[in-house]
Amino acid sequence: MTKRKSPEFDWIKRGEDGLPRGDWFVEYFTPGEMHAHRALKVLETSSTAFQEAALLRTHTFGKVLVLDGETQSSQYDEAFYHESLVCPALLAHPRPKRALILGGGEGATAREILNDRGIESVVMADIDYNILRFAREHLGEWHCGAFGDPRLRLLAQDAKKFVENTAGKFDLIYSDLPSPIEGGPAFGLYTVEFFRRLKRLLAPGGIFTIQAGPGTPLQFELHPAIVNTLNKVFRFTGSYATFIPSYDMPWTFLYCTDAPGLAPARLKSAALDKAAGARLKRKLRYSDGLTITGAFILPKYYRDRIKASRAVITEARPMFFSTSRH
Repeated sequence: MTKRKSPEFDWIKRGEDGLPRGDWFVEYFTPGEMHAHRALKVLETSSTAFQEAALLRTHTFGKVLVLDGETQSSQYDEAFYHESLVCPALLAHPRPKRALILGGGEGATAREILNDRGIESVVMADIDYNILRFAREHLGEWHCGAFGDPRLRLLAQDAKKFVENTAGKFDLIYSDLPSPIEGGPAFGLYTVEFFRRLKRLLAPGGIFTIQAGPGTPLQFELHPAIVNTLNKVFRFTGSYATFIPSYDMPWTFLYCTDAPGLAPARLKSAALDKAAGARLKRKLRYSDGLTITGAFILPKYYRDRIKASRAVITEARPMFFSTSRH
């Protein structure tokens, strides 16, 4: 694995490009909007058949993992994202034993699931072996040893093929995949056909959670389409959102189940706190019952845009989406 000098990346700009002095990791969200991190050093890189990863040391957010030119997570606030993805379903389910992660290369999603004393096994299927090796070696602040937990079964394989071929049943399933970029490894895992196959792997009373794209009104196309798609598969779905400082925008998630007693509208702050106190080995940094239940109270523009959308993602009509728009 070679270290690269920052000018080799087209998403790192020099001060002479009109920015303050130094190197800057720049993401363009719209033709008139960008977010820039002061990049102090490129620590490690990995180019694979599926994606390009870089680990940067930044001025404000510590280490930042960049995949295909998009901020994936930062050392400073990755817990905001990973606790938001994992904890609503983890704490809502009364007795989760088995969990499945689609993607999740950093190991932090597994870390949060394995924080529950009652979890007996976690399967994590990520297509990119080199990214998994990269994470194990260089993202210790993210995985905190989760890759060495005997309850974790790590599979370097296509998550889609795993879902199609396994006979396993899971209490919790998490989709922690990258954006459905055209030509990328993940766009086929956002379709109604795939979600129907995935649902067959849920045990009775199981919950599926997916990261579901930006919550900024400037880039709010993907989330309503995922809502419409999952509404065709599950009886109860709930959108929720968390502001991620390193993303410079809110990020959305979807919680899905067929169990009436576990529907999003039935989640209670006190019950979630009780579950956390009884089952979690380590106290949470970002989430508690009030944080979780409050995250499901959506701004009006979310609700209006979701209601107005008619998009459904299918194999015949996939949706391609990227937050970074050069």
